Amino acid sequence: MSDWTTFGRIDEDGTVYVRTGEGERVVGSWQAGTPEEGLAHFARRYADLLTEVELLETRLGNGSADPGHTLTAVRKLLAGMPEAHVVGDIPTLTARLERLATAAEEKAGAAKAARDAARVEAVARKTALVEEAEKLAAEATGWKAAGDRLKEILDEWKLIRGIDKKTDGELWKRFAAARDGFTRRRGAHFASLDAQRKQAQGGKEELVAEAEKLSDSTEWNATAARLKELMNEWKAAPRAAKEAEQKLWERFRAAQDAFFTRRSEVFSARDAEQKVALGKRQELLSQAEGLDVDADPKAAQAALRDIQGQWHDSGRVSREAAAGLERRLRAVEDKVRSAMDSAWRRVEPSANPMLDQMRKQVAEAEQKLAKAQAAGDAKRIKEAQAALDSKKAFLALAEQA
Repeated sequence: MSDWTTFGRIDEDGTVYVRTGEGERVVGSWQAGTPEEGLAHFARRYADLLTEVELLETRLGNGSADPGHTLTAVRKLLAGMPEAHVVGDIPTLTARLERLATAAEEKAGAAKAARDAARVEAVARKTALVEEAEKLAAEATGWKAAGDRLKEILDEWKLIRGIDKKTDGELWKRFAAARDGFTRRRGAHFASLDAQRKQAQGGKEELVAEAEKLSDSTEWNATAARLKELMNEWKAAPRAAKEAEQKLWERFRAAQDAFFTRRSEVFSARDAEQKVALGKRQELLSQAEGLDVDADPKAAQAALRDIQGQWHDSGRVSREAAAGLERRLRAVEDKVRSAMDSAWRRVEPSANPMLDQMRKQVAEAEQKLAKAQAAGDAKRIKEAQAALDSKKAFLALAEQA
């Protein structure tokens, strides 16, 4: 460390001066000991100030500090330099702070530019999705494909972040209006088809043939709905001759019974499988919620990945049960992600050479105190204790930062 005492002096009445680019100025008064001790005291203050500046430089350089916060701290230090009660190379430190302020301003500007660019890109992406949705709402006739695409657009929409609330709200209104318009147009289309079916005077042989064809289907929901429609059409159709009516009815009802009997068996088996899967997922969720994320985020992340893999292989559960379980699992995922993000942003104290230097200074101060205590020199003990307390305080602040 440089001998910062060469930048100051103490006159006969104890007034302490420091040399600056504009000449000497008073930084304090010393009456507690020799002039050398007084200059050393104010030089230590300068060294502490220098340490603070070096910490700011290090954190800005390795990316662990927010450029805006660093700039605020640097400006505060610069504002206090003309009146700082220290003895040391003030012009050089001031110039160093000015360079650091410039670097922080540049990084803060770059960060803002990146955010602005991301916002422009996000607005462009959502605008493109809105325009696609509006086109589908106005022109699409492939109802299933268009409906699926609108769901995909909604999923993509939810992943886009960084747009101001007003712009996002305006784009969302357009998207919601397009989706509602599509739903109304699709509903009107199928309503028209239903009306046409009800008005059609199909023969009951066609109804029976379709029911028999559907009896082997595995499209459970769609087929059940269609069979109910066929039943309604049967009831609405004119009656055939008594004998033919009875035979056709027996075939029609047998086809329905065959389908619904198979569906009932499949649903019962599926319910049993879902019950087993539900138990597995509840057990996995208990394990996930019991992870000690704060103690070891990385271990918790690894354990969560294993749980997620088992979750995927656990089988299907009912939609009602899945929603609550998935929501709770996502909460654990968010907690682990947040903990990992925080861990990545933290700088390990052991990786900071400045902290190593400060710890060595504390150790040296402890040795000096021990020697003073062994000698029984009250004055030296007091000075050594004060120096040790100061260095410990600055070390604690640095480690917390």
